Amino acid sequence: MDSRKFILQKTAILTVGQVVCIAAMVGIFALLNQFNYTVVLGGVIGGVLAIGNFFFMAIGSDAAADKAAEQDVKTGKALMKSAYGLRMVVTAVLLVVFAKSGHCNVIALACPLLFNLPIIMVTEFFRKGGGVKK
Repeated sequence: MDSRKFILQKTAILTVGQVVCIAAMVGIFALLNQFNYTVVLGGVIGGVLAIGNFFFMAIGSDAAADKAAEQDVKTGKALMKSAYGLRMVVTAVLLVVFAKSGHCNVIALACPLLFNLPIIMVTEFFRKGGGVKK
């Protein structure tokens, strides 16, 4: 499978997982009588940040792997480090800006960033085939 198609497929799966998790989070806020528009806005913005972070991480990893395949490991490592640093700075700045705006619930804004790992773990658990053969 083409690496770009694989990245888009994994990002689409993550997006579906984020929608499910954000809907559950909004439901929990509603059950706790804390629901308002800031929860929905925070969840949506947090989800977009989480999905964008994953997508750009996958693109950067693919580019670094291409460099390593071309026997240019040093450039690949430098590319990974710079891409990681840039993603973290942009994510942190956007989180602070949206949190300070007063239009987003801070917890709802941050929670989607924590959803990626469980989503990936669940999707990999249910993945078909592709195991290591001995």
